[in-house]
Order: sequence, then C-alpha cells, then structure tokens
Amino acid sequence: MQQPSSKQPHPDSDWRADDGLQRIITHLLTTLEKDTQIVDTTRDLQEKLGADRVLLYYFYRPWQGRVTFEALSDPQFSIFGSTGPDECFTDEYAALYLAGRIRAIADIETEPIADCHRNFLRELRVQANLVVPVLVGDDLWGLLVAHHCQSPHVWTDGDIAAMLYGAETLAIAPAIRGRS
Repeated sequence: MQQPSSKQPHPDSDWRADDGLQRIITHLLTTLEKDTQIVDTTRDLQEKLGADRVLLYYFYRPWQGRVTFEALSDPQFSIFGSTGPDECFTDEYAALYLAGRIRAIADIETEPIADCHRNFLRELRVQANLVVPVLVGDDLWGLLVAHHCQSPHVWTDGDIAAMLYGAETLAIAPAIRGRS
C-alpha cells in the first residue's frame, strides 16, 4: 500500500495557474471582441455601399499585410488571405496613407495609376476601388477597402464618409488600440 505523499503543493500554485488561465481567457475575449468589431464594420459597409466586397487589409509588419476579413455580395468575390504586391506598396504609398490619404477610383481602366497596381486590381476582378486608412495612434494598422467588381462605380461623398466612419470606429475600438 502506497503512503500518501507528504509533499504539499505550493500555496501559490493555484493562484499562478489561475493567473495563466485568466491571461488566456482575456486574450481570447479581446480577440473575439476585435474580430466581432471588424466583421460588423465590414458587413455594415458592404450593405450600405452596395459593394461586391469590403475588406480589411491588416499590416502584420510595416507595409506587409493580407486580407484578414471580408464581407461579400457573393462568395465568388472572396480574396481572403490575399497579399498585396510588394513592388506596388512602397514607402511612398505608406506615407500617403499614414497622412490620411483616401483613394477613390471609379474605374481602374481609366484612372492614371501604376501598371502594377492596375494589373493587381484586375487580378482581383476590381473595377472600382475605395481605400481609407485605419490609423491607430501614429501607426498604419490597416486599410479598409471597398470594391465593385462587376462595373465601374462613382464613389459618393456619402460612401467616403461611411468608410471613414468605419475606419475610425475600428481605430478607436479598445480591442484594436491595445494591439496596434
């Protein structure tokens, strides 16, 4: 018969385990809150603008990012996980978006843009493009982007205002501000 161990657990071990578990729970809740905020924002904008696609292009490193969220009029327009062409998104473009640049292109075929940009948009089946920065503090956290894929589209002041409001909503969300 085995004798019970006389070794007692350290009195702080339960507290440390609880602290670790609490950190995990807090991280999961913050991530869920952030994801919910982005999903709601992109979905609301997609419906309000009548766009084929509204997405968040998140920068995980300076000027390197990918599409991490999207709201679609039809699943055929999905570009989830896509990355942008590095040769097109230079420090010059980043500086423009850091300064608050808004880019509204009604028709990518007639707009004077770089060939690499036009070809990239063609690959994504984009015909009209609206981009606003998501600025968290002094950092370019991401780009909020709306696309019309079936025809050119003239973006209205109301469209631009809605996108700016969506970007600001994301930028001030505590779950996002804490992870800039």
